[in-house]
Amino acid sequence: MSIPAPDTQRSPITGWTREHWLHFADAQLDAVRPFASENFDFINLPGRPSGAGATSDGLEGYARTFLLAAFRGAGDGAGTSGHLERYKKGLLAGTGGSWPAITSFSQPMVEAASIAIGLHLTKDQLWDTLDQAGQDQVAAWLAGSARSDVGKNNWVLFPMVIAEFLAGAGYPHNEERVVQGLAGLEKWYVGGGWYRDGDGDFFDYYGGWAMHLYPQLWLRMLAERDPERAALLRPRFAARLAEFLPDHTSFFGGNGAPVYHGRSLIYRYAAVAPLFAAELAGIPSPLAPGQLRRVGSGALKLFAEGGAYSGVAEAPGVPTLGWQGEFLPMVQSYSGPASPFWTSKAFVALLLPADHPVWTAVEEPSPVEQADRTRVAAAPNFLLASTANDGIARVLNHGSDKYYGPGRENVEYARLAYSSHTAPLYGPDGPVDNHIALLDGTGRQSERMRIHRLPADAQSVASFHRPVWDGADEAESPWRISTATTTSGGYELRVHVAEHDGTAETFHAATVQEGGYAVAAESPVPTATAPEGNGGACVHSGELHSTIWPLAGYESAACAAYEGASPMGRHASVPFLEGTLRGRRTVFASLVHLSNEQSWTSPVSVDVLDNGHSVKVAASFPDGSELATTLHA
Repeated sequence: MSIPAPDTQRSPITGWTREHWLHFADAQLDAVRPFASENFDFINLPGRPSGAGATSDGLEGYARTFLLAAFRGAGDGAGTSGHLERYKKGLLAGTGGSWPAITSFSQPMVEAASIAIGLHLTKDQLWDTLDQAGQDQVAAWLAGSARSDVGKNNWVLFPMVIAEFLAGAGYPHNEERVVQGLAGLEKWYVGGGWYRDGDGDFFDYYGGWAMHLYPQLWLRMLAERDPERAALLRPRFAARLAEFLPDHTSFFGGNGAPVYHGRSLIYRYAAVAPLFAAELAGIPSPLAPGQLRRVGSGALKLFAEGGAYSGVAEAPGVPTLGWQGEFLPMVQSYSGPASPFWTSKAFVALLLPADHPVWTAVEEPSPVEQADRTRVAAAPNFLLASTANDGIARVLNHGSDKYYGPGRENVEYARLAYSSHTAPLYGPDGPVDNHIALLDGTGRQSERMRIHRLPADAQSVASFHRPVWDGADEAESPWRISTATTTSGGYELRVHVAEHDGTAETFHAATVQEGGYAVAAESPVPTATAPEGNGGACVHSGELHSTIWPLAGYESAACAAYEGASPMGRHASVPFLEGTLRGRRTVFASLVHLSNEQSWTSPVSVDVLDNGHSVKVAASFPDGSELATTLHA
């Protein structure tokens, strides 16, 4: 994908300016044209189809790229008439009978929301150019949303914005859909700026690119129809987004990548959307204008130039189903070839005019590049940490599990930690990386399913889970593993208590295994064991080093290699520890390190105090610093 030469004066870090964003948008819109139907009502991209089928996938290709064209056209109309004329032709053909109807729980509901938003954004350029019959036809198709039910999660926002568009255009609409959307937002708001994505501990990027973004876009629509109601509601949603931003900015590494956590990660840099939506709404941001552009441009540039748009030979310039290249194990069944174009949401940034400080200010280093940071996000029970020397952002996860019931683990939710520079491993083998497991008699790892929160010290997070195998019900597990984590300077201290309730005649697991971060590359990832007496193990590739040390309970350290299990490279390796259970209650502790520099600096002393109800572990380092936490279990 051709990108203009970098502007190192205005953007000394990424080289990207607003012109690069515009060019990137145009390049994507041009890349899909060869795959459009004759009437431009479907964009049928090559690749693995979604569970909704090829027809729905073709509509998705239209709708999600139309949203991109709409942000492009509304933000800078020059040179976009060709884009919008094509989408106008497709709109009339699609709503004229070729698109599937919007029905309950159907994918067209999702795509119709993008179309409604796009039509509102380009009202004078597209909607107003339709004759009455054309407008009636489009409205009649959209009206299917008024008669259809949706899932109890972010989907309640789709009929909400569709209803608002219809109302603003003077058509009958179902106000109950707006009421339901607002009620869902209230039900799932848990404080600190965080929303659950439905019932349960579902915290991920949907909180930003859905639960925060859609209300802001809806308010822009509402303000034109009912300015008094918009003025009444705006402070509520503005305050929540303002609270969310300090946590959300902690999810972006110095390499531009969002932390690899949660589902639908093929949407990649859509994660920056709430940052720009807040700026558009005049909501105070923890980022200076030059920092905001640096974070946003860094994310776009990483994927634009890193391989995300070159992994499908028959469709150059089209995003792959993966992270950079194609990696189907990370793709959910509801995603098809055009699904990655929800990245279009990031281009809400183009609604900021060209003379806005976000575009005119000189780029500045992001917070993750300026100083080490650690903060507890209480609502999801995350410990957010980053290190300035390497730009690595981390989420230490003790609260988001996407648990529906007995079944296989959710790779993107179940791990103890995630980062901007690594990804969890997928595959038939049990979880090793950033996981503590019991090994059964055949050596299979147990899984972490439901995460139950525990109280924790300041700058720590804690939880417990009940290990299971083969998708068993955790309620039937006689085991419990409790964990507390704290961090400083790239080091993570993890304290665990593994307990058996004594109901079984024999312990079915005798070994505990814990892994550090997986490092991936296209070639085999080198491994190393620590110098004699140190006891740790390390894997490394390029400037990325992942190390784990045993502090208590563990007896050995080693590394495991995998192929085809990581979205970040063909090969991957993980350092891990193993220890033996001793009776019904055993304490384990480890030190984990992820950095751009190898460090074998292990603690000079480790104190473990277990009173049977809580365990305090303190590790002292050669420079006099200490890392300590207490696990209440």
